[in-house]
Amino acid sequence: MAIQKPSIPKGTRDFSPVEMARRNYLFDTIKSVFRRYGFQPLETPSMENLSTLLGKYGEEGDKLLFKVLNSGNFLKGIEPEEVQAAVESDNPSVLGTKICEKGLRYDLTVPFARYVVQHQNELVFPFKRYQIQPVWRADRPQKGRYREFYQCDVDVVGTKSLLNEVELIQIVQDVFAALKIRVTLKINNRKILYGISETIGHADKMMEITMAIDKLDKIGIDAVNEELAERGLGAEAIAKLRPILELTGDNRAKLAKITEAIAMHSPTGAKGIEEVTTILDYTEALGVTLPVELDLSLARGLNYYTGAIFEVKAMDFPMGSICGGGRYDDLTGIFGMPDTSGVGISFGADRIYDVLLGLDLFPAETTQSVRALFVNFGGGEELAALKLMAEVRKAGIAAEIYPETVKMKKQFDYAQKRGILYMVFVGESEVASQTATVKNIMTGEQTPVPFGEIPAFLEQ
Repeated sequence: MAIQKPSIPKGTRDFSPVEMARRNYLFDTIKSVFRRYGFQPLETPSMENLSTLLGKYGEEGDKLLFKVLNSGNFLKGIEPEEVQAAVESDNPSVLGTKICEKGLRYDLTVPFARYVVQHQNELVFPFKRYQIQPVWRADRPQKGRYREFYQCDVDVVGTKSLLNEVELIQIVQDVFAALKIRVTLKINNRKILYGISETIGHADKMMEITMAIDKLDKIGIDAVNEELAERGLGAEAIAKLRPILELTGDNRAKLAKITEAIAMHSPTGAKGIEEVTTILDYTEALGVTLPVELDLSLARGLNYYTGAIFEVKAMDFPMGSICGGGRYDDLTGIFGMPDTSGVGISFGADRIYDVLLGLDLFPAETTQSVRALFVNFGGGEELAALKLMAEVRKAGIAAEIYPETVKMKKQFDYAQKRGILYMVFVGESEVASQTATVKNIMTGEQTPVPFGEIPAFLEQ
């Protein structure tokens, strides 16, 4: 049999011990903030019924769903003519829904909504949860964009209070302050976007408009205008929209201008302006130092958003959005639980990791998994080292002994390559005096330490 070259699917990655140590630092930092704000942990299955996922992310999102073939003969009951029609069709996914009943989750919000409805009688509302798990998208892999990646979500469901939006902004501030990443948070409101669509005479095309202007940062205003024209907007409507998307000034100036432009034409738009104003008033009153910018081109293409929407970008590293979310007023209604509002935000762990790595912000001690290596001299000294190491481990300090009696240089090289800080020598003379020799590998300094004091010394 031919030797197979090992590989993994494009858009996925292995994580080395060093990478995992850094990722755990990132996850632990985010979790600590989530818990501080009263959020509870939750996990949902990697797979959901395809019916749960389809139709929640818009047309483009549905195309990016990974579908799982039914077990057994998945083509049973499918006529040959249907297969041929699917092959020749511009939309072969029609066949996919017949041979696939399950799909890998696209995000954590829709599974969360499904969970809330399914377990509504067991939950206390408002229900606050955090969730850190992988999601999958059949996207084209590129820098900062993967097919398998982790999201770190916080959501509150069962209340329409804007205090939750304010709290999410505070969480964003606390997480990135703890990670030492300077960020800007952009805010908008889907009601304002509806008001804009209504004002330019195309309320019926709000989704088409939002999908186009959501690409403004990526493709520029001219390309957005071309896409709007392709989606059926006339030149007059596009001309009315452009100055709104290009509004300048601080948040208050933008609010004043957008109020003047749409409030008289759209009660829904006026409500959105009111909500954004309230959120900004609270963040200012609470002394939030995180830069918060009203961006009227921010759309976030997901269908389920209905109110405030957020997006966060790093200030010192070229990267797309590293965090985003918003208000969804009736996502649970799709599953039979109407009028249950929720709001949440998702931290993109993989992109945040890349930013931390690019800015060299991971603490040096993050990758230090073992504090001390006990040198193996063999014989009775080996047993003495094992007993002393057991006491060190009882004290909560990670330690190991080199498994073989080999030359000292080999043991030293091993400790150095592993990033171990201390080497502990328990040789014949150390056993006799009950005093170990501890070497700091970074400084080269050697210190005699009584056996009973070893755990305290290694904690320094």
